[in-house]
Amino acid sequence: MSRAPNLAWTIARAHLTRRRTQNVLTVLGIAVGVMVLIAALSLTNGFTRALVDATLRASPHLSLNAYASSGRDAALEAELRSDPRVAAWVPFVGDKGLLTRPAGEGRAAGVDFTTLFGVTSAAAEVLGLRPEEARLLRGLGQGEILLGEALARSVGAFPGDEVRLLNSTQRRASLRVVGVFSTGNFLIDSGYAFTSLGTLQTLQGTDNITGYQLRLRDPALAREVGQDLTRLRPYAPLPWQDLYGTLLDQLALQKRVIAFVVFLIVIVAAFGIANVLTLAVFEKTQEIAILRAIGATRGLITRVFLIEGAVLGLGGLLLGNLLGLGISLYFTVRPFQLPGDLYFITALPVEVRWTDLLWVNGVGLGTTLLAALIPARRAAGVEPARIIR
Repeated sequence: MSRAPNLAWTIARAHLTRRRTQNVLTVLGIAVGVMVLIAALSLTNGFTRALVDATLRASPHLSLNAYASSGRDAALEAELRSDPRVAAWVPFVGDKGLLTRPAGEGRAAGVDFTTLFGVTSAAAEVLGLRPEEARLLRGLGQGEILLGEALARSVGAFPGDEVRLLNSTQRRASLRVVGVFSTGNFLIDSGYAFTSLGTLQTLQGTDNITGYQLRLRDPALAREVGQDLTRLRPYAPLPWQDLYGTLLDQLALQKRVIAFVVFLIVIVAAFGIANVLTLAVFEKTQEIAILRAIGATRGLITRVFLIEGAVLGLGGLLLGNLLGLGISLYFTVRPFQLPGDLYFITALPVEVRWTDLLWVNGVGLGTTLLAALIPARRAAGVEPARIIR
């Protein structure tokens, strides 16, 4: 029983050594497909991670919004302090308004809408801003405002300028710009602004808050933590995954489309294996007939050509993995630069995931074996009596 596998391997090796040029080209075809697929998935993963990181720089991982505005909740705050999953938290007041800067000193008036958050100094620990921006946020005083970079450009406001705010309750206030922040996400940088909690409470004429913003040690637990904290309390949890759900869905769809389109290269290369083995079947028809006549079974003949397909496929996958990881490493050391005025990041990051590698190699090997199965079954179907006659 042990001789059949050895015989199958011996015959397969003999076949492979006779068509070296064609076999090398087939292996290279598979390798190129796998290389492009791994590199494309790694770049897509890095792009997604960079976008999420930029989004979370000025957004909490979890917001607990009260059903009705009320004062600070001492019991909830005590639980937030004791929950090991919560890294930092801050009470906040949220509002929307119209921000304007009067004309003057040769500058035209500026105007834009903003989403305004009134926070305490603890917001510097909840948000992932740069150190100098966090310092400005921590030191916000009464009547001061921190603007998103794109929002500041739209309004034409610079640090030290006075801007006027008309909030959602038609109340007005004059605020001094202390600085700007930049997350790299245009939607946030063009719409968000921060002021002190007392400033916004005074403008609204109340001591109530909208709720609490949380930073978690593991952002992926946002939904679970939100459900646990609000199960018996009048708060609605808003995890970041729900807030940016559309964006995450679009990124996931983009990755699937890229993977499918690039994987077509692997499929084309797999048909190259089928082509090589089909030609081998035609060339070796008499040899196959003789083997069948002296007692070789259909299973043995099938294994011979499946082994040939597996060797070509594994060779292509191994080379493709090395090339794909090499390209990913190159772009990690020397990132592909992007124009900062067009994109929210200045360099294209790379993130290699083992799950992607397993998926690529598993599906690639399955495809190549399937391509080899067609000529293998054709070879096993050779009738020795008809061919020898």
